[in-house]
Amino acid sequence: MEILSPQQLAAEGKRHYQQGDYGAAAESFHRAQEASRGAGQPLDAAEMANNRSVALLQNGDAAGALAAVEGTPAVFERGGERLKLAMAWGNRAAALDALGRLPDAETDYLKAADLLRELGEDSLHADVMKSLSALQLRSGRQLEALATMQAGVEGLKKPGPAQRLLKRLLSLPQKFLKPR
Repeated sequence: MEILSPQQLAAEGKRHYQQGDYGAAAESFHRAQEASRGAGQPLDAAEMANNRSVALLQNGDAAGALAAVEGTPAVFERGGERLKLAMAWGNRAAALDALGRLPDAETDYLKAADLLRELGEDSLHADVMKSLSALQLRSGRQLEALATMQAGVEGLKKPGPAQRLLKRLLSLPQKFLKPR
């Protein structure tokens, strides 16, 4: 049996993921995580754990996704990897959201969104705000969800056609609520 490097295992995981084979992707990312850990590369191991978390979530295993991502925010924080830290918070939030742990998910979505905004990652920030808005909507907080979605798209410097339409639609309630 051929021994694959962490990079080869990660590429294998990405290939499986792109093909929609999330179970195989999660397994490859787990092997890459272990190989990276064994090679003394904690940041790479944490990144593979996050990739594994995403694959597990796509495969319907929210509990496994949460277990995979646990501890990775601290690794990225110690390593000064702020973008990866934000992504880890977002991945953790998505797993918590899928498990129905909405207050915890909301907290982590906010951590991710704040950090992404600081980093100028407008598109990723908008994605996180969209997820947070959906959570708020499911929680029966429609006005808060509307404001969250609006905050997400307002930060986009170069919105696409769909995002421009969404911006216009989200501005309509404000026009009706303004005193005359």
